[in-house]
Amino acid sequence: MSTWSVAECRALAEELLGDAGDRWLHVQGVARRAVDLGASETVVGAAWLHDIGYGVPNAATGMHAIDGASYLDLHGAPREVVALVAHHSGAWVEAEERGLTGRLLAFDVPDQALLDQLTCADMTTGPQGVPVDVDTRVREILARYEPQHPVARAVERSQGALRAACARAIGVRVV
Repeated sequence: MSTWSVAECRALAEELLGDAGDRWLHVQGVARRAVDLGASETVVGAAWLHDIGYGVPNAATGMHAIDGASYLDLHGAPREVVALVAHHSGAWVEAEERGLTGRLLAFDVPDQALLDQLTCADMTTGPQGVPVDVDTRVREILARYEPQHPVARAVERSQGALRAACARAIGVRVV
């Protein structure tokens, strides 16, 4: 892909996740939510691509944010898109839980406002692509994983930051 338009990002996501059932429904919902938030094309493209790490061939780490960002970087995606995919939805905490902080730090840290929009779009979209509130999404993730799983531990630790990112993205003051 030379231009990395939103349509091309969608096509790549569909190629990698189109047969992934609920994962594909979730990705479509996250992209819709990013549009609803008034996000830039960069964020909408990243919304389409944020979960491709679940579907990339030869995923190296088992952490979808890093595996997806690595795939995008290898295929020449724009740095900001790669950074957003790498760091979305509390990835820094999951990287700590998995002992992969060094791998995550290999990617640029994206603009916080853009990251907040992507995180909010992800954290307000349920597994079937239906809009949900952040608390419902956090509960759903925690119910899906055993308590000692790195994802469960990461979400438990980062849920306050995830709520704050959503509040910033939609312009709600966090008290």
